[in-house]
Amino acid sequence: MQNQRLPKKEQLSKSVHSPGSQAGHPIGIFDSGIGGLTVASAIHRLLPNERLIYFGDTAHVPYGDKSAKAIKGYSEGITEFLLDKQCKIVVIACNTASSVAFRNVQRLCSGKALTTNVIDPMVQYVSAKYRDEKIGVIGTKGTINSRIYPRKFKQKAESLQVSSAATPLLCPMIEEGFFNNTISKTIIYDYLSKNHLDDIQALILGCTHYPLIKKEVESYYKRDVEVIDSSEIVAQKVQDLLSAQSLLATKKPTAKNRFYISDYTESFEASTRLFFTGDIHLQEMNIWK
Repeated sequence: MQNQRLPKKEQLSKSVHSPGSQAGHPIGIFDSGIGGLTVASAIHRLLPNERLIYFGDTAHVPYGDKSAKAIKGYSEGITEFLLDKQCKIVVIACNTASSVAFRNVQRLCSGKALTTNVIDPMVQYVSAKYRDEKIGVIGTKGTINSRIYPRKFKQKAESLQVSSAATPLLCPMIEEGFFNNTISKTIIYDYLSKNHLDDIQALILGCTHYPLIKKEVESYYKRDVEVIDSSEIVAQKVQDLLSAQSLLATKKPTAKNRFYISDYTESFEASTRLFFTGDIHLQEMNIWK
């Protein structure tokens, strides 16, 4: 693995581009670890002509138990890295970073790249489908404590009931490769059995790691509860944003998708191969040195 320094900020400003130019430039995606690969995979399936640059901040995973100041710092550093790679859009594929650092990322990308997160597209989808029902949200401590989902839903669908539950063991469990087994099932079922998640019509997987345990979550519910992950919803949002700015790539990319991590782990490489076939270009990159 190879470590490289992030170019200085004054150097970055010379290499980035403005929205509306260069449709062939890549899509930048970042998360604290492997969870954002679910979003990256959905974007790849929907937009096969697009080249992806993914950054997994495995040195700091999980973001859910970090301070807001730390999360903003990590997100800003990664955003600058993706801008230096001339990404035409930066996708925050992390609920915690989306709830804490989206404005910071927007500010850095202003006039340089488009931006989106994983929360706003989800809120728009659920608000249109469920108006007076009760829905549940599970996520990291950072996401749940921010109360970002209840606040967003109050603006869109005031009569919607939202019950949230922090599930802090799930992210590190998934990062270590413990899913679809007895250990993961026991932990998941214990979290979902909490009384305030009773009588829900839908459950939002409020962490991009959680689609990897979606089948286990669905198996818990013996009735009609829609288990919603953000990956395909966000992919559609990315397509809409790029199309509106005439930034959709029109032909297959000649360069490969690139995957960067801040600290190499075997579980990340194995997870990457779950979603992407062929030659995986995985590179360790400590951008904070």
